[in-house]
Amino acid sequence: MKRKIMRHILATLTAISLLLVSCSRETVLREELPQIFPDYIGVTVPAGIAPLNFGLLEEYSKVFAKVSDSHGNSITAKGRYAGFNLKQWHKLTEANVGETLTVTVAGYKDGRWEQFRPFMIFISRYPLDDYGLTYRKFAPGYETYSKIGIYQRNIHNFDEEPILEGTLLPGQCMGCHTANATSPDQFLFHIRGKHGATVIQEDGHRKWLETKTDSTVAKAVYSYWHPSGEYLAHSNNIIRQLFWTGNNERYVEVYDDVSDIIVHNVSNDQYILTPLLMTEDFETYPAFSSDGKTLFFCSAPKVDVPARAEDVHYNLCSISFDKDTETFGAQVDTLINAYALGKSVTFPRPSYDGRWLLYSYADFGCFPINHKEADLWLMDLQDGSTHPLERANSSYCESFHNWSSDSHWILFASRRGDSLYSRIYIAQIDEEGNASKPFLLPQKDPAFYHKTLFTFNVPDFTKEKVDFKTRGTYEEAFSDERVKVTVKQ
Repeated sequence: MKRKIMRHILATLTAISLLLVSCSRETVLREELPQIFPDYIGVTVPAGIAPLNFGLLEEYSKVFAKVSDSHGNSITAKGRYAGFNLKQWHKLTEANVGETLTVTVAGYKDGRWEQFRPFMIFISRYPLDDYGLTYRKFAPGYETYSKIGIYQRNIHNFDEEPILEGTLLPGQCMGCHTANATSPDQFLFHIRGKHGATVIQEDGHRKWLETKTDSTVAKAVYSYWHPSGEYLAHSNNIIRQLFWTGNNERYVEVYDDVSDIIVHNVSNDQYILTPLLMTEDFETYPAFSSDGKTLFFCSAPKVDVPARAEDVHYNLCSISFDKDTETFGAQVDTLINAYALGKSVTFPRPSYDGRWLLYSYADFGCFPINHKEADLWLMDLQDGSTHPLERANSSYCESFHNWSSDSHWILFASRRGDSLYSRIYIAQIDEEGNASKPFLLPQKDPAFYHKTLFTFNVPDFTKEKVDFKTRGTYEEAFSDERVKVTVKQ
């Protein structure tokens, strides 16, 4: 350990001396850490991630940055912002798995360089081998659907491309998308509007479904794949929006008028129902356990909404499910009685290794992205204990979270940047369930987040690139030819 610390000290001193020589004869040393955006100081990242390009928040005409390891290797960047060479960054991070990189930064103004105290970036021992991310991106307005779409991003570089954009389906909204445990071989999303449908793509073949039946209260809204790929769990919700007036903390509230949960046999498009999940209470956000034997969900006692919207508190519940007999258990178990605590648990997401369950914890309601106080919590499925992910949380909302395929990384949407636009953050989860300081999804130009008018939500990891052929999509959508889901008798 002492030898490792000494190597870091020597690497830091070398970085400082080289930086001074490379910058200018006149350099002012500042004792404080640099104020950078994005804030990558002390973050933990996987090897091979896209370069953590950043800029200085103070006014400098140029930025110089040097990233060094303890073995004498380093890379540099200089310009309007610190933008690192992709191949050099990958080589340096992949050579330092489980180790620490030292970053030394200087800014140029008034004819001289000002150099800051170096900071560290930790390279995780856990790989992140998934291809990238999927997410919705849209302008955060409520007047029209505007330009909305589902996109995918290669997490190892800066390549982004649309999976499906709203401009291809005018007047329709792109709803939540869901893959089976990060596999794009089974991919689902919802279309809202006059020509709405639930679209399921399996191995390149897709079908357009009408998911409302005479036995269900609404169409499918929030969906989750059974690990076998043979079933889906859906919540059937009628969703409303409430706009607050005279409230500086809250602007909009999303709530359910009614909501139930069903299971959908994907091969024959039949619903499997149980009265235990179709009560007068609000049941929503279903998610299967990693072994497929348990269905987690959230349930709140019914109250008069919207008048009592602040009295809606969701508990975390579960019920057993047997796919071989297509039957549910005889009772619902309450795992977290948030109602008794005056809180609300939503969006349960079990890790794919079966160890953890990640959820949002807010004061009330079912839509945490609009709740400043919403935080991420983790349940240990081995003993039922829970704890907040303190390092991942902020004073603004965290929500719409999910797991990487190896269950060592999470991603989530947060408004911590400016309180208005949600952005995607990624954090490591270790064996004890502790989160690292999250890092903002890297962009080639860090000023991207200050310029874009789009918000990101419903992010997920994707193991491989999503192959969705848009040819014929317009005709399929507007033909209104739908496979009608039936109910198993």
